[in-house]
Amino acid sequence: MHDIYAVAVADGSLREDAAQLVSLPQLERIRAAMAAPVQRVGLFCKAPEPTRGLYMWGGVGRGKSMLMDLLYDAVEAPKQRSHFHAFMQMVHAEMAIARKDGVSDAIAPVAAKLASEIRFLAFDEMQITDITDAMIVGRLFEGLFAAGVVIVTTSNRVPDDLYKNGLNRALFTPFIGLIKDRMVVHSLDSDVDYRQGRLAGTPTFFTPVNAAARAQIDDVWTALTGGQDSPLTLTVQGRSVVIPRFHNGAGRVDFFALCGALLGPADYLAVADALRVLVLEDIPLLSRQNFNEAKRFVTLIDALYEARVRLIWSAAAIPEMLYVEGEGTFEFERTASRLREMQSDDWAAG
Repeated sequence: MHDIYAVAVADGSLREDAAQLVSLPQLERIRAAMAAPVQRVGLFCKAPEPTRGLYMWGGVGRGKSMLMDLLYDAVEAPKQRSHFHAFMQMVHAEMAIARKDGVSDAIAPVAAKLASEIRFLAFDEMQITDITDAMIVGRLFEGLFAAGVVIVTTSNRVPDDLYKNGLNRALFTPFIGLIKDRMVVHSLDSDVDYRQGRLAGTPTFFTPVNAAARAQIDDVWTALTGGQDSPLTLTVQGRSVVIPRFHNGAGRVDFFALCGALLGPADYLAVADALRVLVLEDIPLLSRQNFNEAKRFVTLIDALYEARVRLIWSAAAIPEMLYVEGEGTFEFERTASRLREMQSDDWAAG
């Protein structure tokens, strides 16, 4: 992995980072294990020690996903990579199929199917926000680990903070112990937020909403995602919250898709938890005519602000002129102030 990283630094696609260099031995450990032939255990042979996976955590934009991509490309074994929320969406779909077959335990066949198809599983942004996922993930991973699947994941949280303050969290804590036992917990301690670097000096607010604004947002989106994106569906208390365009922690959605739908604080907290950058387009003038949408917008901005999610947005007017008449104009002053604060280059890193 050192050679692969060095080539990327030499051709200018990466900038050498001390914390990333410290992480490379962990990547090489897994790459080498995946390259080794699968050992068949005979009658009198001791089973080899299972390869421990990797739980790589740290601040946003530090290069966790990039390092995992390097490892994923280097692994030559049956493999799968996805965002954690997309992975759990797939698990729920497979469990629904299993239940139609009348099985009493829908998790076991899903784990068995995955283990029959892959030896290496990688996913981004591990975070648990839904009680259903919290109850499923421990038993699912237990089955995958038992089958010898090696799992690598990134997260913005240390394992002990997963599902923090969640409903019935005591039922989830054994899974944290499983992570520590079957995965190496590694902190990526870089001082540099490379994602913010891609946005430094770039406008994050566009008005009015017109073709020029959309073209500029397209340019920002391409810089963030390389032109790659796919839908992300979050499950929140049985509801589906869809981010139509998503890639590597960045989401892009129209105002009415997010604030015109019947969503509430839990949904917006889940969005803020899943994203590090949100591109929110076509915010209209707000008033008593669209009061419900305005209230949801205020709730959304509060969630993004508290989670320090970078906001890139287009609107019909500057923050102070978005909501100037009707009930709630006084309360909106705080939202306008937050929107101004969120435009600074160094805000999300603060």
